[in-house]
Amino acid sequence: MRIVPFGAAREVTGSCHLLLAEGRRLLLDCGMFQGREEEKNHAPFGFDPQAVEAVVLTHAHLDHVGRLPKLFREGYRGPVYATQATFLLMEIVLQDALKVMEAPFFHEGDVEEALRHVRLLEYGEWLRLGDLTLTLGQAGHLPGSAFVVVQGEGKTLVYSGDLGNRQKTVLPDPSLPPKADLVLCEGTYGDRPHRSFAATVGEFLEILERTLGQGGKVFIPSFAVERAQEILFLLYENGHLLPEAPIYLDSPMAERVLNLYPRLVRYFSEEVQAYFLSGRNPFRPRELRVVESVEESKALDREPGPMVIVAGSGMLTGGRILHHLKHGLSDPKNALVFVGYQPRGGLGAEIIQRPQRIRILGQEVPLRASVHTLGGFSGHAGQDELLDWLEGQPQVALVHGEEEKLGELERLLTQRGQAAHLATFGEALEV
Repeated sequence: MRIVPFGAAREVTGSCHLLLAEGRRLLLDCGMFQGREEEKNHAPFGFDPQAVEAVVLTHAHLDHVGRLPKLFREGYRGPVYATQATFLLMEIVLQDALKVMEAPFFHEGDVEEALRHVRLLEYGEWLRLGDLTLTLGQAGHLPGSAFVVVQGEGKTLVYSGDLGNRQKTVLPDPSLPPKADLVLCEGTYGDRPHRSFAATVGEFLEILERTLGQGGKVFIPSFAVERAQEILFLLYENGHLLPEAPIYLDSPMAERVLNLYPRLVRYFSEEVQAYFLSGRNPFRPRELRVVESVEESKALDREPGPMVIVAGSGMLTGGRILHHLKHGLSDPKNALVFVGYQPRGGLGAEIIQRPQRIRILGQEVPLRASVHTLGGFSGHAGQDELLDWLEGQPQVALVHGEEEKLGELERLLTQRGQAAHLATFGEALEV
């Protein structure tokens, strides 16, 4: 049994791994390259798509499913196995990606073709592909997210996908994997543990209370899948502690995900399921207003606070949040709260440095609003959680992380007596 990484090797996007076992060829994830690596999406896969027999998806984030339509465009016609939540979320994610891509490498028909080939596979079900068997475990990263266990040739391989942050309350904790001959594991936060989630939420509520209390606006750039809904959940649970103010969800994609959530109840934590069972939707705080049109979105910039605006994009690479910041950062009553990763060289990272003025949408804006970075909201497992999840595994190959972060996790695993190394693009790993 061998596995060959064709993405997310010493980088954080493009997850795509070809498994060769029992004379079969399986693909584990088929993700898009993002940020500085976008050009790679137009390059060949590095393998023949028509020779692949099945695809298994771990979850619906674009960096794990975004090249699936390209795979079909290049001739793949086999099954795509995923949980129902991954299938339903993936439809939204791929359709949105097609709308915003400046240089598309697939078309609408390719998305439709990919979705037609999805076959549902739920946690704990075993799938037999010839002499190979595989199953999915709970990864706790997104609704329906999974890690993959594959058995064949007398060997067991575990592929982590992305593992969730077990401190958080909306999703179940990741399940522990079985002992394997090789674990192909993500290491996004291999260099550090997360700050306490309770402390993060406490700081978040303090910022909201202070800003809303002085009539200000709170701007929250947020990813449309999972993070925006998690912020709404916290506002639902803690709204009674805050000054009364409207909460605007200004993201058409986040709205589609929000509308989908009642169909995904079984994929959430017991706490969230209990809300739904009692007839309440904990992702819809009483003060929630969904912003439908661009005109409604622009009107918010003319209205006085207090208000909370949750809008995309989470990394300030585009979207309606930029217009709100252009109009709102000059007011010292307002606050900008980052609840997601801001890449080096991006607008978010620049704002965090607190220059006196910032250029947004071609306009110089004085930066007088307060700026806050709350790292504890990460949806990925921290270093300590990764080490716990990998406890007792004799051999680990690390993917999905910046090289220095993977290197630190490799060092700690080696220190514990586990064989660990960083995977390399196109180089086969023996299981």
